Amino acid sequence: MQRHLISAADLTRDDAVHILDTAEEMARVADRPIKKLPTLRGRTIVNLFFEDSTRTRISFEAAEKRLSADVINFSAKGSSVSKGESLKDTAQTLEAMGVDAVVIRHGASGAPYRLANSGWIDAAVINAGDGTHQHPTQALLDAFTMRRRLIGRDAGLGQDLSGKRITVVGDVLHSRVARSNVDLLHTLGAEVTLVAPPTLVPVGVDSWPCAVSYDLDSTLPKSDAVMMLRVQRERMNAAFFPTEREYSRRYGLDGDRMARLPEHAIVMHPGPMVRGMEITAEVADSDRCTAVEQVANGVSIRMAVLYLLLGGNEPAVTRPPVAHHHPSNERSAHTPFAAEEK
Repeated sequence: MQRHLISAADLTRDDAVHILDTAEEMARVADRPIKKLPTLRGRTIVNLFFEDSTRTRISFEAAEKRLSADVINFSAKGSSVSKGESLKDTAQTLEAMGVDAVVIRHGASGAPYRLANSGWIDAAVINAGDGTHQHPTQALLDAFTMRRRLIGRDAGLGQDLSGKRITVVGDVLHSRVARSNVDLLHTLGAEVTLVAPPTLVPVGVDSWPCAVSYDLDSTLPKSDAVMMLRVQRERMNAAFFPTEREYSRRYGLDGDRMARLPEHAIVMHPGPMVRGMEITAEVADSDRCTAVEQVANGVSIRMAVLYLLLGGNEPAVTRPPVAHHHPSNERSAHTPFAAEEK
């Protein structure tokens, strides 16, 4: 693993499969009466959220606490950021406190990269979503969900998604989830098709490793998974489609459209779902929809990422550390459960 996780495009196939396999190990912790590992005891992780979030922030916090890390939640609202403090000043404050990792969500594309490469802070940086750019842990949890559902929990170990056909539908233009998924799914060998109104397809999409279609109905029968994206009104500054009804009619997933999918195909949604717009209640509540599973899998994936970035090359704390240090990034041969096996 590298030092930081900024973009899904930074991961090789082996990196990605290693994270997915580690997440399977972490998922076993959730099945135990006591859902904790001592792996990151003594490490301090800051959740630095400059943008509103429910799922991602709670998911990271749950992952950090299950690994026994000390957690500091920082929300820009009510902080000195609302008084005009810069990202640099905030980072230097955190550095002075000796934090080991920063999970950052920011409205500006590139902010996590800036934080990781600026020299302001000597901590691992994990991108929890930046503008319309990237959201790598979301792509990882989506791939994890697909691998479990389409290949199997145990059969999937060590496997990528070669040959699987994934359709991503909706507001691709404003979606960091779509960009991250295209990058990661391509790396894992899947074939990705983007389906969106022409106004919501990004300029330069020709250079992306995917196909583009404007006709949802023709792509459904040959899809193993369909990912419905939320229309991101908060990022829009113009009329990208005539009416909500028109959008739903052409790009929404209802029971009739779901019936056109192959028997084994799944319906995914990164959340929050706008029922009645991109997905009907009938589809959202069906057995084929994995939205709730994706939330549970998100905790396992984020545990895996934190473990590999911060604890994956040394035993979970069994003796007091000699001095405060930052881990190098060698791969670990032992499992996350080594401390308990001793």
